[in-house]
Amino acid sequence: VHSHRLRGASGSAMAGEPGPQSDALCELELQAVIGFNGHIPSGLICHPDREHFIYPLGCTIIIQGLNNNTQAFLHGHTNNVSCVAVSRSGCYVASGQVTFMGFKADIILWDYKKRELLARLSLHKGKIEKLVFSPNDLYLVSLGGQDDGSVVVWSIAKRDAICGSPASARSAGNATVLAFSSCRDEAFVSAGNGTIRVWELDLPNRKIRATECQTGPLKRVITCIMVAEDDSYFYVGTSSGDILKLNMKSKLMSDYGPVKEKFSLGVTALLLLKTGDLVVSTGGGIVALCKGSNYKPIKKIKVQGGITSLTLRGQGHQFFVGTEESQIYRLNYNEFKEELIATCHNEAIHDIIFPSGTSDLFATCSKNDIRVWHTPENKELLRITIPNMTCHAIDFMRDGKSIISAWNDGKIRAFTPETGRLMYVIDHAHSMGVTAIAATSDCKRIISGGGEGQVRVWEIGQNTRKLEEVLKEHISAVSCIKIKKNNRECVTASIDGTCIVWDIVRFMRNQMILANTLFQCVCYHPEEYQIITSGTDRKIGYWEVFDGSAIRNLEGSLTGSINGMDITSDGSYFVTGGDDHLVKVWDYNAGEVTHVGLGHSGSITRLRISPGNKYIVSVSADGAILRWKYPHSS
Repeated sequence: VHSHRLRGASGSAMAGEPGPQSDALCELELQAVIGFNGHIPSGLICHPDREHFIYPLGCTIIIQGLNNNTQAFLHGHTNNVSCVAVSRSGCYVASGQVTFMGFKADIILWDYKKRELLARLSLHKGKIEKLVFSPNDLYLVSLGGQDDGSVVVWSIAKRDAICGSPASARSAGNATVLAFSSCRDEAFVSAGNGTIRVWELDLPNRKIRATECQTGPLKRVITCIMVAEDDSYFYVGTSSGDILKLNMKSKLMSDYGPVKEKFSLGVTALLLLKTGDLVVSTGGGIVALCKGSNYKPIKKIKVQGGITSLTLRGQGHQFFVGTEESQIYRLNYNEFKEELIATCHNEAIHDIIFPSGTSDLFATCSKNDIRVWHTPENKELLRITIPNMTCHAIDFMRDGKSIISAWNDGKIRAFTPETGRLMYVIDHAHSMGVTAIAATSDCKRIISGGGEGQVRVWEIGQNTRKLEEVLKEHISAVSCIKIKKNNRECVTASIDGTCIVWDIVRFMRNQMILANTLFQCVCYHPEEYQIITSGTDRKIGYWEVFDGSAIRNLEGSLTGSINGMDITSDGSYFVTGGDDHLVKVWDYNAGEVTHVGLGHSGSITRLRISPGNKYIVSVSADGAILRWKYPHSS
């Protein structure tokens, strides 16, 4: 029996004592993910069953229902997903990833119906640039990134490589896009910087042979390819904002356009409709419907962010658009009006907070904005935007009348939670940006921490904001502030390696905790005689508030800093998350992990247990929000 199990949480101080990771750890149940990586070209794909779409987020691939909010997750990649493909029949999904220089990057073939991994295909190095399936699901063709530069044909039945070849001639640039012939399993097209090639697969000899396509005097960087249904010709979109039409048989360019008014910021995706019309999307956020003859836009609409994905639902009566700002839109062909159906953060999220007493809402903050979400439906209710500024921390006032926020321009801003109207600003609150913030439960004071290490107490009146006191002890940025229930004491953690317990009535330092770490988070035990801290040394420290003495030290993580922690209202369990991408639930008294959540693919920056212990919500540096079922019955 481990000695500290017997001694309980207030036993004698034990330095560096490991928290035993029991062998039979339970997994946390992942209920929902809010997140979409909009930077991956053609990352959003509508499945042929017309009921789901598939998109990547970090190392995970998400299959989401179109009409209902069901989500399934494909886990298996060890690093960020760089491309996704779905076979025409809908039976298979393939995905490629990035990896470190010189290492092999995996392609994973998935069974769509069973949602399970069928095979891992590794040959390429560094990155998988693009994947395409042949029309009858016989082959998968993969294109490596610029450090690999090869194209490989895989047999789906044998789950093995048939043959490969360098993707482009040495005199040409890198190939970045692929498309299969619409009718034949033996022909496909690759294109990129100054190269367009049509390939023929010679199966008996296990070879692929390329023919260069001639575009005359035009020098273009190709960004997307669309092959006609009868294989007679194919279109390519370019970064210059025009579209070239090439003949599949003669490999010659038949025409191109628009000659005068090209699409600004380049063509990023193409759809060919049954009518012969083209749907074109651009890096400037325009979706245009063009006649196939002269490429002039008949209808066009603008969405937020450069477009990276265009995907058809069914025959083309409806299509979906994915943008760099991680927004997903639905468009109907007839009305040609956009409808925003999914949003999420596209930058690192710095904080998450629940309002007091309800688990149905929560707020997150990031670069440029604060967003309020409806928990059961994962829907964004409100977005408060301050362009080009980063919000480091947020808190709800206990009365629910305002959201207070800490910004890197040194200002504290307060907004109404219903409308997002700016209520007041405290200018020059801190000289090096505001990095932490907390409000007292009587809503009369705000305590803020800054990048220079000062802790400031503000008195908030009906129409006045007065600086009450400046507490100068920390010598580096304050990372976390927690206030005692009686509003007479608070604890601040800083990356200078100290945690200070302050008396905020007399404005004195009560206790100082020193450790060889950059403290990232601190929590009061609900009985308020102990605090727990963590930071970059991966240790979870239990400390006595009264005299600042160490009670116990647990090994919180095997790799990387711990960035966030939260404790239940009764103090029996707490959760931690950090650079190891794991959410861990701990038993406070035993000092042991009870549950682990796998699902994040970026560093976890903060996490919270909802009021009423219903959910755990964790946020990460890749802009993802994950909601977990709280495992213990309260």
